[in-house]
Amino acid sequence: MTYKTILVETHKQVGLIRLNRPKVLNALNDTLLKELAGALEAFDADDAVGAIVITGNEKAFAAGADIKEMADASAVEMHKSDFIPSFDRIRGIKKPVIAAVSGWALGGGSELALSCDMIVASETAKFGQPEINIGVIPGAGGTQRLAKAVGKAIAMEMILNNRTLSADEGQTYGLVNRVVPVENYLNEALALAAEIATRAPLAIQFGKEAVNQAFETSLTEGLADERRAFNFLFATEDQKEGMAAFVEKRDPRWKGR
Repeated sequence: MTYKTILVETHKQVGLIRLNRPKVLNALNDTLLKELAGALEAFDADDAVGAIVITGNEKAFAAGADIKEMADASAVEMHKSDFIPSFDRIRGIKKPVIAAVSGWALGGGSELALSCDMIVASETAKFGQPEINIGVIPGAGGTQRLAKAVGKAIAMEMILNNRTLSADEGQTYGLVNRVVPVENYLNEALALAAEIATRAPLAIQFGKEAVNQAFETSLTEGLADERRAFNFLFATEDQKEGMAAFVEKRDPRWKGR
């Protein structure tokens, strides 16, 4: 498929999506988000792909939403827009999604990184929610995901007073998995994704879902969901293969069923 705003590649078992609007620091618009969601869904449906990486370029992951596109919009027009619903499509991806972030990740760009399951950041990465400067607040999950990732106090300062977090601060507060030199950040993200992609596919998907449930339900509900997923996996061929391989001291051969 031909895309206007993203570049799509496959690196063995890893799908790679590059945001490709460099002249506007990869600012997010309706077209980019629709294309991104579509590319993610295509990789999600591809049995040859086990994990996915989203990246921008060294200067910017994504420096926010395309304000020119929404500056004159009415409340009804924003309600009808596909901009924020595209984030719901991203949230529905079953396979692990890793954000490889360098440079600016602001506003919608920060929200996109937060929508991913893990973040590998270069030393130059900067995370922020500067919507307060233009008279609004984050609308694609920023207030919710940021508070869960870094805690109430830091989230309040970022959203109410435009505090920006460096990559090292992001790692300290639990937003970022690892920080690496700018020349290595994408390779590090691809390597992490490649390692995850070698694991049992169904267990990976159920594990992702269970961890996400920890942030969306009570402990009692989350434990019940985890138990159901754990028990269900004993009906899969991968469980039988994985445990047999462990007993026989050999590498497992996953089938994803």
